[in-house]
Amino acid sequence: MRNQYSSAPVMRRALLAVVALLAALAAPVQASSADSTLTADAPRVAASAWYLLGEDGAVLAQSNATRGRAIASITKLMTAIVVLERASLSDVVHVSPRAAGVGESTVYLRAGEDITTAALLRAMLVRSANDAAEALALHVGKDSTTRFVALMNAKARELGLADTNFENPHGLDAPGHVSSARDATALVRYALGVSFIRDALSRSTVSLPGGRVFPTTDDLLVSWPALVGGKTGHTRDAGWSQAAAARAGGVTVYGTVLGSDTRSSRNDALRELLAFGLTQYRRITAIDSKRVYGLAKTGYGRPSVELVAPRADVRTVRVGTPLVERVVSPSSVALPVRKGQRLGRVEVYDGNRLVASSNLVAAASVAEPGLLGKARWYATQTAENLWGIFT
Repeated sequence: MRNQYSSAPVMRRALLAVVALLAALAAPVQASSADSTLTADAPRVAASAWYLLGEDGAVLAQSNATRGRAIASITKLMTAIVVLERASLSDVVHVSPRAAGVGESTVYLRAGEDITTAALLRAMLVRSANDAAEALALHVGKDSTTRFVALMNAKARELGLADTNFENPHGLDAPGHVSSARDATALVRYALGVSFIRDALSRSTVSLPGGRVFPTTDDLLVSWPALVGGKTGHTRDAGWSQAAAARAGGVTVYGTVLGSDTRSSRNDALRELLAFGLTQYRRITAIDSKRVYGLAKTGYGRPSVELVAPRADVRTVRVGTPLVERVVSPSSVALPVRKGQRLGRVEVYDGNRLVASSNLVAAASVAEPGLLGKARWYATQTAENLWGIFT
């Protein structure tokens, strides 16, 4: 198979020269001059602690973010993760008197009733049911919440939640049951990556056997379209809290507010925090399929080959982030060239991080002339050279 860059020494030198030049002179890629700098200040929201994370892992805002404090029912995200790793959705859970007796936020489970794991998980996530959390923990922990909580803490260590320790599966206040705004944000980000949890947290109601229907505790889910989903929490020690994600314009951000004074102030604080995060990103065409990235000469008087990307690549980047584009392409190629033949590469970087990349291919085929065509070209070149000598 013919080397697409050609093995001739002169072509190798030309290729390397193009690489060095473009790497040195590549200019930042910006969506527009208006987007080139970040001017907005991060909000100060009505909460004791908060944390805001971009989909690229950038910390966009934080306050008291690693301070250990009660997180109330945000705990149930970890309960759901452990249950889904250890039990089947079709498992039938026998509700014990202990589970039915857990108070505060409940779906009024009855001692002795049988209900599936799937139904209990939805009740726990949508309605924040403490009795459902206890029933699930006893089922997976083989009648021991202590055993189940050990699994929760092991998973927390696996996820790198350094500020977190669980003492129960529901989040009711207990000595030593703490997390942080940073850890809660990491937890909700991981949880929303689990399809069952993401689906449950997107529901405005949950239905249980016997015609029992309960609304979600997440006010923003039904009032703010950008909200993907999240987990609310409220106890005396935790205050009004929530960890959630929002998405708009192809951008997703994750955030947590802990310790707001009221339910409405928590809602306002979380919406303000997440809305700010969404403004910190833009969608750009990092690789443009309609653009000619380079021209490669072919020889024998044949036309140059345009180098293009086979398809566009749209990516999310921080506002004001300078992107560097590097194009590797030959200055000339050997004939014949076929349409779609790989002849180079384009890469877009944010610092050392590769944002997008694509092969560059020939936009059209260029045939190699036959012997007669080559002879005519050589004759024309010879005549032009002689004319130059004598004139």
